[in-house]
Amino acid sequence: MIKRINKIFLTLFTITAMMNCLCSCDDYPVDEDGLLITGRQDCYVGSFELLGEDHHSVIATVKVDTVACEIHAELMYGTNLKKLWPQFSLATDCKISPKITGWEDFSNTENPRKWTIISGNRKVKKEYTLYITVQQPD
Repeated sequence: MIKRINKIFLTLFTITAMMNCLCSCDDYPVDEDGLLITGRQDCYVGSFELLGEDHHSVIATVKVDTVACEIHAELMYGTNLKKLWPQFSLATDCKISPKITGWEDFSNTENPRKWTIISGNRKVKKEYTLYITVQQPD
């Protein structure tokens, strides 16, 4: 009797899970990265940080210009530019391209880095440019 109840329960659970998946796919679309697509049109960088090898910030000053889509970061004197981890705070439901997967080399300061910020509805895209300078010794 218990085995039969367990089998019925497992069957009902499986059917319910499948129905939820089928229904939710239309209600909550996802993009190619598996991220939820929403109705939000906001598309901007709220803040920016660069972490050094010790996982502490190496930024002395930073300015995020959401109109010009530029980030100007002055790094502390002596910063190792070859191994930094960029950190972005984006508007709700936005994503960034290319993806940030870990440590990156920023030693070529003559060629500013660029990222595209994509809105939650995936219709608004803004390219942000990062300009880096390093403090000079006193």
